[in-house]
Amino acid sequence: MAQYLILIYEDEASYATAAPEVWGEIIEEHNRFAAGVDGLGAKLLGGSALQPTTTATSVRGGSEVTDGPFVETKEALGGYYLVEAPDLDTALAVARAVPARFGGVEVRPVMVFD
Repeated sequence: MAQYLILIYEDEASYATAAPEVWGEIIEEHNRFAAGVDGLGAKLLGGSALQPTTTATSVRGGSEVTDGPFVETKEALGGYYLVEAPDLDTALAVARAVPARFGGVEVRPVMVFD
């Protein structure tokens, strides 16, 4: 089976302005997602949420260090899941189930080096 990284991109401002109970709802959505991946024909290997882009530090050219994200964008990488699936279609079915209330997800196959 192949591995796929599901990258979650969302608008951070939407989280900042959302009612406090929204955070709890989203955590519950992710818990239900994680519990149901096996039923989609894939195996969840890992995943994490990331701190906001305001905590980012970027390194360019191997020596230039700056505060902030590598690029400015409306939707930022906020977390990821690593899944093992028999094919891209299965990985896409898993991706459709990922909670991304304020954005969307991207599916990328993990490169294998022989």
